[in-house]
Amino acid sequence: MTLLMGLALRTSVILAAGLLLSACLRRRSAALRHLVLAAAFAAAALVGPLGLILPEWTVTLPARNAGATTTADALVRSGGMADSARAHQAATPRVVEPPGPGFAGLLARWSVRSAVAVWLAGVLAVAFPLVVGLLRVGRAAARASRVDDPRWLHALETIAHRYGLSCRIAVARTESPDLVATWGIVRPRVLLPHHARDWPMDRVHIVLCHELAHIRRHDWVVQLGGEVVLAVLWFNPLAWMTCRRLRLEGERACDDEVLALGVGGREYAGHLIELARLCRRSGLAWTSAMPMAHPRTLERRITAMLNPRLDRQVPSRRAMTALAAALLLVTLPAAALTARLAAPEALSGTVYDPTGGVLPGVEVVLEDEYQNRSAATTDASGRFEFPAVAPGAYVMHVSLPGFRTLRQRVQLRDAGDWDRAIMLQVGELAETVTVSESRLATPSPYVGGAAAARVRVGGNIRPPRKEVDVKPVYPPAMREAGLSGVVPVEAIIGLDGTVSSVRVVSAQVHPDFAIAAVDAVRQWRFTPTLLNREPVEVVMRVTVRFDLKD
Repeated sequence: MTLLMGLALRTSVILAAGLLLSACLRRRSAALRHLVLAAAFAAAALVGPLGLILPEWTVTLPARNAGATTTADALVRSGGMADSARAHQAATPRVVEPPGPGFAGLLARWSVRSAVAVWLAGVLAVAFPLVVGLLRVGRAAARASRVDDPRWLHALETIAHRYGLSCRIAVARTESPDLVATWGIVRPRVLLPHHARDWPMDRVHIVLCHELAHIRRHDWVVQLGGEVVLAVLWFNPLAWMTCRRLRLEGERACDDEVLALGVGGREYAGHLIELARLCRRSGLAWTSAMPMAHPRTLERRITAMLNPRLDRQVPSRRAMTALAAALLLVTLPAAALTARLAAPEALSGTVYDPTGGVLPGVEVVLEDEYQNRSAATTDASGRFEFPAVAPGAYVMHVSLPGFRTLRQRVQLRDAGDWDRAIMLQVGELAETVTVSESRLATPSPYVGGAAAARVRVGGNIRPPRKEVDVKPVYPPAMREAGLSGVVPVEAIIGLDGTVSSVRVVSAQVHPDFAIAAVDAVRQWRFTPTLLNREPVEVVMRVTVRFDLKD
């Protein structure tokens, strides 16, 4: 699927360039525009085969630089080691392979297969009418009878000589009433309807001039090749636009050559309209051939042939050489260019505590975009490693008891992304204090929130222990009014265990309740919180509930 998408993108660039250049040449001849569009289709068709034989020009996304040293390694300190039991337990990294692709992974694979199936179905849907048309025209050509009228043969020889054609060209009348087209490559034929025997010689002359112009320009081969490319790129609107413009410009280029032989524009337009009337289905039933009176191109062609100011010159050899050079300059780099993601690299890193000490025994889980997971555990030096991780977006979960679980989005793209330094924060402390009194009046309940505390702890952690506990006092005024409430408080436990700061974190609290809660919490005393045997400050959330009992 990646190869198909790459070809689609490269061919889209080429086709868009061809359409743009053709639009810029709108004041030049139709033959030149047809040549540009045909070259664009040829380049689009050559991108795939040339990519198989040309040396690859690969653009690889940068991966991890294995030889580079990271600052994370310099931060490893022996003071951050955990106790020996836990270090021994985590001495060997543990890698757990996922049990299998998750639902999202299966869905993605099913989507890719479905996309390929839809593309193949589209190719068959577009190619089927083309194949049926080829078989139908071939059958009509096989059953056709050659024209042996001396007047027709003399006109055919004269026009072929003026066009410089040396190959043998046959004119045949088919059993179909609506087929006026060119058919064949090695032995080209001009196929005419059965009522062509009644045509006047001036119409015969115009039809032969037009159809032999197609043969001289090899338009049937060019248009057939464009239809094949369209079948492969059916999902691309640029391919449909290019194919439609290619047919139109090819017919207009032949019209210009007919006019260059001395045929009057009004006379030519009159015979073309009469042919369109007699051959009503010529553009629908014989698409695989080159029908002369295609209904989709008729109006624009008549408008162009009646305009004497248009450029009708045949492209010079210099213009064709310049176009061929431009085609090579665009096609060869596009065919050789291959954008490739870097090969999977080992994703590794070190987990630290806030003091810079390493953390053994940390569970690290890596989750990809399809929710497939793999896990590893840090060793005694705090290092973890995933053997092979491709570039892309991931979610990393890092957890250790006593510490806050880290969920981090990881984008593996640049060289330094494959070696990471992770710092875990201390887990949460929470305490709820309930102050109850007997109810004196009808209560007006007030509901508050729960509490949690964040502690910055790392390595060897000893949580604080409360030594002095002071219960909040229910405010008398609130009790007499029958009011209850919840006060969320955030307190900071200092290095010596005293409460250095207390603040109420909600504005929906009565001041009397807030004062009672803050006064009590401010008097609490704790043992110092030790992280790697060093005291640290602790941020703690406390919930004080004031309830009245019935």
